[in-house]
Amino acid sequence: MAIETIETTAPVQVGTKAPDFALKDNHGRTVALADFRGRKNVVLLFYPFAFTGVCTGELCALRDELPKFVNDDTQLLAVSNDSIHTLRVFADQEGLEYPLLSDFWPHGEVSRAYGVFDEEKGCAVRGTFIIDKDGVVRWTVVNGLPDARDLNEYVAALDTL
Repeated sequence: MAIETIETTAPVQVGTKAPDFALKDNHGRTVALADFRGRKNVVLLFYPFAFTGVCTGELCALRDELPKFVNDDTQLLAVSNDSIHTLRVFADQEGLEYPLLSDFWPHGEVSRAYGVFDEEKGCAVRGTFIIDKDGVVRWTVVNGLPDARDLNEYVAALDTL
């Protein structure tokens, strides 16, 4: 019996240039990573799906601590493989006032570029990348689908920039 192997890429590593992207947000506006270069550090957070328990908990925890993640120095960008329409309803329902970006089509293209797309499940795993104002990845953590992240780790990493 042949064993099928699934090709995956390793997540983007600390010290490397973050792959640039331009995605539509939950309001249909295009948001590009390059928009923040030279101006703000970026907390780039990939999550599997809107409306799921762990994702909702993580994104609402960020909402509740928003001044730490959206301010003069930092911008939070959350990316899933949901459509912009799904993200709009999700943001409205949960009171999320930061950009939720849709990596819906081409499906998972940005998630793949960051090495956090699960080909078998068809969605991003929980990957977080802190990118400095020069566009360099300075900190990262990747968790499996069921494992929530600790946002205090993001705060500590941002404090080092």
